[in-house]
This record gives sequence, structure tokens and C-alpha cells, in this order.
Amino acid sequence: MGDFIVSARKYRPQTFDTVVGQKSITNTLKNAIKNEHLAQAFLFCGTRGVGKTTTARILAKTINCFNRTEAIEACDSCDSCESFNSGASLNIYELDGASNNGVEDIRNLIDQVRIAPQLGDFKVYIIDEVHMLTPSAFNAFLKTLEEPPKHAIFILATTEKHRIIPTILSRCQIFDFSRIKVKDIADHLVDIAKKENVKAEPEALHMIAMKADGALRDALSVFDQIVTFSENNITYQDVINNLHILDYDYFFKFTEFADKEDIPSCLLLFNEIVENGFDSHNFINGLSSHYRNLLVCKNPKSADLLEVPDGIKDKYLKQANEIDVNIIMRALNALSKADVSYKSAKNQRLLVEVCLMELCSLKQEQEKKKP
Repeated sequence: MGDFIVSARKYRPQTFDTVVGQKSITNTLKNAIKNEHLAQAFLFCGTRGVGKTTTARILAKTINCFNRTEAIEACDSCDSCESFNSGASLNIYELDGASNNGVEDIRNLIDQVRIAPQLGDFKVYIIDEVHMLTPSAFNAFLKTLEEPPKHAIFILATTEKHRIIPTILSRCQIFDFSRIKVKDIADHLVDIAKKENVKAEPEALHMIAMKADGALRDALSVFDQIVTFSENNITYQDVINNLHILDYDYFFKFTEFADKEDIPSCLLLFNEIVENGFDSHNFINGLSSHYRNLLVCKNPKSADLLEVPDGIKDKYLKQANEIDVNIIMRALNALSKADVSYKSAKNQRLLVEVCLMELCSLKQEQEKKKP
């Protein structure tokens, strides 16, 4: 077998400018390095796959670089950068908070902190999933975190900021990493596809980006999976089939049938979805998102909130013009009730079918209420 490297590792950002979707944070860190205003303790918060640990490593590499560029990036050629790239740097320590969460582990860390760096100016300690530390470990860490040696910098990373005790929060400069936008992930996948000589339909990469739910690492994992499945020629249908996602066309058809008050067609189409193995609850949520998108498209200003490919966006704009806003609002209300009631319902299929029949009857009810 060849030396295959997953895309999440192969294309992990190595400079601040290559970090995806966190421009404000990387600019702040670059300015801090430039103006020598570096804090001695950082807390990077955010959901999985948004670049917390990656940014921590880039920060650690850059502040120890001997020949930083004018853009405040690591040179990648000095002794410090080369040792970092080869994984042999003695100035960067990474700890997993889940497996090193006791007082004794923190004491060992504090003993290491006292030793000055042999190469470079700083020793950087990156503690991932820091919320897993025990209360006793947190308390043992407090004094060192507040008054560390000048050469020590701590970067704490967590997905659960609310579990960090206030005394730790007050000693850190806090950076909240946002979920990465669908467009940013899709554009990044386009670049990777070109580098890997993979043919990919834009709609397919956009669907992968949507499936990732703001996590770039998840998107790259799915990308590798689809590349293997499709043999370097990714189509929209490949993504739909492999990830078991309902196509947009289903939701457009349902909305069209509901607008025509065609109950039999709605029920038959839902039966087709069930027979194809799709989850009814996911279908309800998908249809809710579809009506939400129609509501967003009712106004040109809010239409920019739509995160779908341009071809699909045109379909939304067209269908939104054909349906009254009151119908959309009432449809969303009916779907919301079905979503809330789904888990407690004994006959879940019947619940969904009644909801679909209700959607098909919204026009009649509106006509009856007119004076």
C-alpha cells in the first residue's frame, strides 16, 4: 500500500493566512506578534474542526521563528521552523487534557515550565480539551497560569468553554472560533480538488461543505471518502448516494404538491423516501429548512442568507415568488409541531403523513378565514 495521508493532515494550514474562516483571530494574533503584545495565556474556544489546535501550532511556530516575514509568518527555513516541521521541536509541548487531567500531571507540567528554551525565545504549552481537567488540577494550575516565567506561553483549547472555571477564564485572553461558512469550506475543497487532480462538480463540493456543519476537518474526511467512492470524479449524485442525503428536488416537489393541494402525490412521494431508507425525522427537518429558505428568499435583502449553489438558489427564488408568505409561515409552524412531537409519537409515520396533509390544506384554511 502507498503512503496515503488523509487530506485533513496533508493540507493542514501551516501559516496564519492559510487558516480558513478565522480571519479576525489570525489578524489579531499577527498584530500581537508584530507589536510584541503577546499574552502569556490564551483560551481558544469553538466547535470541533474549526482550527483551534492548528492556529495554536502556527502561533507557537511563528513566535519562535528567527526570520519572520514582513507579513508576520514563519519563514519555514530556519532551525526553529525545521525542527517544528519535523516534529522535533523542544519548545512546543502538546498535552491531551482528557488523559493528563490529574494534579500530578499538572505538577509535572509546572516542573517543565521552569526550564528555559534552548532554541528560540518561548516555550509553548498547548493543552487540548482543557475542560477535561479535574477541579483539583485546575486549582493547581492557577498560580502558574497567572504568573508564568517570561519564556512560557500557554494555549488552552476547548470545545466546552462553559466547563472552564471562572478563575481560569479570567487569566486568559479568550478567542471564540466561529463555525466556518459553507462558501469558505466549498472554496477550500475546490483548491484541494485541483491539487489532487480530482474532477468535482461545484454542487457536489457545496453539498459536502453543508454536510460538514461548519467543521473543515469533517468536510475533508467526507471529501476523502467520496474521492475513494467516485474514483477521482466527484458528481453531485455520488455525494447524495454516498452520504444518504435527500436531494433538493424532493423538497421542491413536496412544496409544489402542497401548493397544488395534491395530497395523494405528497403521500406517494413520502412513501418513496421511506422505502429508500431515509429517516422520517430527518425528512421533517429537511422540509422545515426548505420552507425556511423560501421565507428567506421572499426579500432580496435576506436572500443572501441562503447557503446553496447558484443553480439551486434560482429555484428557491422562483418557488418563493409562487407561494404566499402566510402559507410559508403556517407551514413552518406545522412542521415545527411535528418535529417536537416526533420522538414521543407511537406511530411516527402517521404523524408525518398527517403533517403533510395539513400542509396541503393550508390554502383552503386561508380561504375560509377570509371575510
